[in-house]
Amino acid sequence: MTTIALFHSVLGVRPGVTDAADRLRAAGHEVRVVDQYDGRVFDDYAEAGAYVESVGFPALMARAVDAVRDLPDGFVAAGFSNGAGMAEHVATQRRCGGVLLVSGALPMAVLGAPGWPAGLPAQLHRTTDDPKRSAEWDEAFAADVAAAGAPLEVFRYPGEGHLFTDPSLPAEHDPEATALFWTRALAFVDRVTG
Repeated sequence: MTTIALFHSVLGVRPGVTDAADRLRAAGHEVRVVDQYDGRVFDDYAEAGAYVESVGFPALMARAVDAVRDLPDGFVAAGFSNGAGMAEHVATQRRCGGVLLVSGALPMAVLGAPGWPAGLPAQLHRTTDDPKRSAEWDEAFAADVAAAGAPLEVFRYPGEGHLFTDPSLPAEHDPEATALFWTRALAFVDRVTG
């Protein structure tokens, strides 16, 4: 059993996030869902993006670190899309056991970090045709992790859904990919904290 800090996407704490927390808890882990929007949830990416811009990415990064201040070292930072960036940022500020990223990865330069923490394992999951994916950023992130001598597993799933694990987004959700994702993600969490 480990503690997992779970960061939501730009849309807020939607059913995909609460479902993820439930699955992780069912596997025996303690989960802290970090709600950076104080309960606010969006259905539209543009509207959500405008909200993020109004708050500011630096403010959200500070909130992310503050939300895990009391967690013991060795927790897993996990996040969806925008929340993946938050999980990465937290991992550069705290001593984590692993980082689980879904539909998002940012290079260290974008986060203003000097580098990926030495030896910190990470796992990245995406659909092959995710319209919000930046191949350049994914490659730079992979290079940052490699430069730190850390293991990185990258999994791509057929399809174009961005938040493909969220059942409340029928245009994006892929049940088969979600099932495979959870097999891999739960094995990763067990491996990095075992």
